[in-house]
Amino acid sequence: MAAVQVVRFGANPPPVETGKPGNILSGDPMTSLQNYFSDDTGQFFSGIWESSPGKWRVSYAENEFCGILSGRVILTNADGEAQEFKAGDAFVIPAGFEGTWETIEPVRKWYAIFEARKA
Repeated sequence: MAAVQVVRFGANPPPVETGKPGNILSGDPMTSLQNYFSDDTGQFFSGIWESSPGKWRVSYAENEFCGILSGRVILTNADGEAQEFKAGDAFVIPAGFEGTWETIEPVRKWYAIFEARKA
């Protein structure tokens, strides 16, 4: 039986997946991600995500840890409370969060997502 290996971000990078967020409110944001790890259940995954400037509506069914590597974003909740994050900031977006994600400056982040199975 082979030993379980540690996953190092940056080493043996996975393919880049590109796209656009849904529910765009402004700008023409393009996103890309490299998913470095997915567990056997498909409930936990992590990698690197990037976005060009733009703003879109979000509704999180998953819990996501974010660590901003570069750039600047503003998350605004459904009550209109806004928080700005920049390089060096880390935060969690809990399942159930609704509001907007706005990329102010091109952003690059680490993400770790847990999506619980629906009962």
